[in-house]
Amino acid sequence: MTGEGAPVASTAPVGSLAALVRRAAATSGGSPALVHGDRRLTWAELDALVDRAAAGYRARGLATGDRVAVQLRNGVDWVVAVTGALRAGLVVVPVNTAYTDPEVSHLLTDSGARLLVATAERPELAGVPVLAGPPDDDGPAPDDPEDPAALALLAYTSGSTGRPRGAMLTHAALLANQRQCLALDPPPVRAGDRVLVALPLFHVYGFTSAWGLAAATGACAVLVEEFDPLATLRLMAEEEVTTVPAAPPMYAAWLAAADAAGSDAVLRRAFAAVRTASSGSAPLAAAVLTAMRDRAAVTVWEGYGLTEAGPVLASTLVTGRPVPRRIGGPLPGIELRLRDTAGGPTAGDDPSDDRLEDEQEEAGEICARGPNLFSGYWPDGADGPDAQGWLLTGDIAYRDVDGDLVLVDRRRDLVLVNGFNVYPGEVERVLDAHPGVARSAVIGLPDPRTGEAVHAVVVAAPGAEVDEAELRAHAAASLARFKVPVAVHVVPELPQSLTGKVSRARLRELGMERAARAALWEEPGD
Repeated sequence: MTGEGAPVASTAPVGSLAALVRRAAATSGGSPALVHGDRRLTWAELDALVDRAAAGYRARGLATGDRVAVQLRNGVDWVVAVTGALRAGLVVVPVNTAYTDPEVSHLLTDSGARLLVATAERPELAGVPVLAGPPDDDGPAPDDPEDPAALALLAYTSGSTGRPRGAMLTHAALLANQRQCLALDPPPVRAGDRVLVALPLFHVYGFTSAWGLAAATGACAVLVEEFDPLATLRLMAEEEVTTVPAAPPMYAAWLAAADAAGSDAVLRRAFAAVRTASSGSAPLAAAVLTAMRDRAAVTVWEGYGLTEAGPVLASTLVTGRPVPRRIGGPLPGIELRLRDTAGGPTAGDDPSDDRLEDEQEEAGEICARGPNLFSGYWPDGADGPDAQGWLLTGDIAYRDVDGDLVLVDRRRDLVLVNGFNVYPGEVERVLDAHPGVARSAVIGLPDPRTGEAVHAVVVAAPGAEVDEAELRAHAAASLARFKVPVAVHVVPELPQSLTGKVSRARLRELGMERAARAALWEEPGD
């Protein structure tokens, strides 16, 4: 393909994420940038919309460094709203579209956001004005910021307290992770690719590995607003998608859709043009990896990362070995070490100690170092990388005989539902606020559809009778749907550790042992 619309690799260095769009417009302005339903935009057309949005933010009085929250579904409006904010020098606070008003209010208050961009105009929330869709103004657009050290995203995740905290990700960190991904041989995205963007863009995985890599290479992003397995398979075939970043439940859903259709033909057509398929955000089941290879004729490469790393740290693309339960090796420019966990996270050993390197049967905590790491949590940079640049991930792994990393566990108490973080403390606080609950504990149990499911175990208040449906409805009033327990189990008391803390490990063991029984938390014969 030649001429104005020919895809051209964009390699000139940039100082901000917004400049990626400007660069793509300059090098391949006539090439397709976005496909969203009936809307098709070239890079030049997208760049013009981003200019209008950036001017719109400035016209509303927002200044460099101000925070703007964006709660939109995948689509052109999301790309324009976020990129326009970045072009205006603002810091974007991506908001999960499933969040309820109380959850959004926490993000707005904690971040000090001055504006919420959402799907519909409504009265202000937590004292913050709400705008329907990206702003639009024909005034002069600001130049792209050129300070890579400036904050780009406050990506809310959680610390030990379970309350969401804003991970401070700079332009430099996010651009570094793009370069690290694109330094793979072959790179996961190239100019001329058509990248499926079905991962939610409010999540840093979708932001970086889907949209971000498309913008960095001038590829075309095929946007999926709401994931429907069969419809997405058909879209992939129609648009001749070549690159698929996804999460394990999506691959499982595609396989199930083919089962429901009674044929793998729809699966094979969808993946016929796919050059690279990758999986992240949660472990990929061996059966799913094998089924995708056998039934869709595609290799799924598994990766590992975390929000605080922008997010990708390791991939089987590095080692070239797509083996179940493996996460491969570190991306170029990233150092990963395993540290003995016997002394806990504050043990005196330096993370650079390699003594586990030759002890492949030993597991250790993954420690990461690289330019892609976050700058700590908002607002003061707390709990960021240490003085030597190392970040303790809290995730446990070991190296197999080939040197590939095998992930043993991810932050023991964390529950991953469809790849999204659910923090037990947050759910427990909501349940404990119910007058019928004396104490609660939340755990995750394996679920074939979502990877894990949230289960709550509660002790009733003296003299109270608690109803499962009532407690689930109570939780749903304050929590996103994926955080609401799928089941609430009432027990006389909660198992405790020697220090008096609730033993979630024991609760998980009980749940695993009795998962096949209809009454999960009852002893046989009760």
